[in-house]
Amino acid sequence: MGAVSQVWRRLGSDVAANLGFFTRLPLGSAAPGAPDFRRIGWATPLAGALIGLLGAIVLMAARAASLPSLVSAVLAVAAQVVVTGALHEDGLADVADGFGGGRDRESKLAILRDSRIGTYGAAALVFDLMLRVATVAALTRPSAAYAGAALMLAGAIARGAALGPLAWLPPARRDGVGARAASLGPFSLRPAAVTLAALALALGLFELGVVRALFAFVIAAAVARLFAELARRHIGGQTGDVCGAAAALAELATLLALLIGGRDA
Repeated sequence: MGAVSQVWRRLGSDVAANLGFFTRLPLGSAAPGAPDFRRIGWATPLAGALIGLLGAIVLMAARAASLPSLVSAVLAVAAQVVVTGALHEDGLADVADGFGGGRDRESKLAILRDSRIGTYGAAALVFDLMLRVATVAALTRPSAAYAGAALMLAGAIARGAALGPLAWLPPARRDGVGARAASLGPFSLRPAAVTLAALALALGLFELGVVRALFAFVIAAAVARLFAELARRHIGGQTGDVCGAAAALAELATLLALLIGGRDA
């Protein structure tokens, strides 16, 4: 019993540390900067699934209240954006501005540090949110439960993808969240990948279909990997904004992959 309770305590502690970093919830360590993802990275997808669960609850409640699917999808996505403090959306906007508007590595890094949003960033945010809302609304056609499970899987994969640049790229500068998190190393992603695969299998068996869930996992992982290589070309490494953008793109890729072909028969 002691060993079992210790496992549960570690599970709760590691998930809380992830939620404390990825959301505005008062959980985890109060220390500034990124937590030790070498230790807690295995639980990062679980925290992401809980963020997705929040969106799923809002979506299903809205549908139960007979709200249209588009309105329900807007409320679900908005709930996730609010609870995360638009963390990944901010990263996506900054990366779009930096990569799109910077002339060289130094100017791109300077734009990434600038909190103001530019034309590229605004366009990226509009397209991302529009696509997410439209895709979630379309995923309700099989059922609200199907769309809810999709939000959970997308949330898990997004937070797992946020660790990808930390494992694949060196820090692009000496300060910032990306530098404080340091490079995880490619093998450090294995625990998170195992957790993600287990979640994909479970959600596949529950609602999404195993093949479709694993397909979405693979597609999102490929998108995150390609984006990491794009960041290498532009700035030679990773920053916190790059990690946030990887999460946003992987989340959208997951939802779109689940939409392809409709529900499994």
